[in-house]
Amino acid sequence: MAGTRYPKTASLRKSHTFQTICVLPLFSIKSPFRFPSVRQMCNLYSQTKSQDAMRHLFNDMLGENEELVDSTGNLPPQPGIWPDYPAPIIRHGESAAWQLAMARWGMPTPAKFLEGKRTDKGVTNIRNVGSPHWRRWLGVEHRCLVPFTSFSEIDGRRGAPRNSPVWFALDEDRPLAFFAGLRTEWTSVRKLKEGEVTAEIFGFLTCPPNAEVAPIHPKAMPVILTQPEEWRHWLTAPAEEALKLQRPLPDGRLKIVAEGVREDAV
Repeated sequence: MAGTRYPKTASLRKSHTFQTICVLPLFSIKSPFRFPSVRQMCNLYSQTKSQDAMRHLFNDMLGENEELVDSTGNLPPQPGIWPDYPAPIIRHGESAAWQLAMARWGMPTPAKFLEGKRTDKGVTNIRNVGSPHWRRWLGVEHRCLVPFTSFSEIDGRRGAPRNSPVWFALDEDRPLAFFAGLRTEWTSVRKLKEGEVTAEIFGFLTCPPNAEVAPIHPKAMPVILTQPEEWRHWLTAPAEEALKLQRPLPDGRLKIVAEGVREDAV
């Protein structure tokens, strides 16, 4: 897959190509998610930093003679990423070590939950990695990093407004970090008006919540990786070792940065 190549010592260059398995306009999709009455796990996050910021952050992980190929094109800030939206991921490359690519958010749904349904909207959050459904995608070729600047959970505190998002980030400046993700190429009907499509898709792992997330959403939080050694371990280690990273971010590492809004544009 063609794209802009960024070796470890490369200077800044601007990419003008956008090639994915399934090409979609980034902001012409209406959100399929409408805050149902039941509380959801993380089904909304933001990524508002530039491609250069993502590249420079990942540069700390690059080994000798490794490079990152950018095939995302000109990527605008995404203050609200919903299920089935296209978003950037870092994955194993096809013609280079690593690739910054676009994928749609939502891995294949287990077959038992698709009975009688005409579409598969995808699974955004993955917890039970021991399930045969998910084990097929635990190899290194299917692991990815999902860049984000903040994520939201529906406020579960007593007296909170109904279906009110609470946004978490590493601090008020919303520095980049990564979710531990899984990705694949899959053929399915995600929307009836689209029909059958083959798309690059992804989801990310969840785990028990830490001290900051638990009062808001006691069920789960995304698996967040903040250090280069964690990124490489997730992307390259054997599955049984990589899955040791499926644990909460240490207490005190997250801050509430916004409440009651459906985008975090700061």
